Amino acid sequence: MLSSAFAKRLVTGVCQAARRPAMMGLLTSRGYRGDAPDDSKYDIIEIPLPPWEAKPSEPTDIKRRRLLYESRKRGMLENCILLSLFAKQYLNTMSEAQLQQYDRLINEPSNDWDIYYWATEAHPTPDVYQGEVMDMLKEFTKNRNQEQRLDAPSLEYLEKEG
Repeated sequence: MLSSAFAKRLVTGVCQAARRPAMMGLLTSRGYRGDAPDDSKYDIIEIPLPPWEAKPSEPTDIKRRRLLYESRKRGMLENCILLSLFAKQYLNTMSEAQLQQYDRLINEPSNDWDIYYWATEAHPTPDVYQGEVMDMLKEFTKNRNQEQRLDAPSLEYLEKEG
């Protein structure tokens, strides 16, 4: 049998849980509600991000390493895979101007989905990001060789190059 103290705590917890949804309706604890027609979007939390800044004095080898890391550590798995494989194939052969374009492309937009949609051509690419590197990324995304791209590449290939 249950002890009276345990039973009392159980009943109290159930009663509090039953009241919680009614109390939560008074608080604005949610983020984005969705695209419902009656959605006012006043509950969206905008997190200010620092503006992207070019690093013209950064040494090229450091820039390549940073871009490799940033290509692998994205906000969504699709871009982690896509950008890390793209970086593996192209980063070491990019010119300084291409590295600058790539840096801006992967770091200035605040939404990773935008990059994904531009690369897959689901949405048009804004002029500021359209260029040689974006064309390379779009072509890479088409996967004409039908490679199996299920995960980011291991970093063992860096040891062979170094």
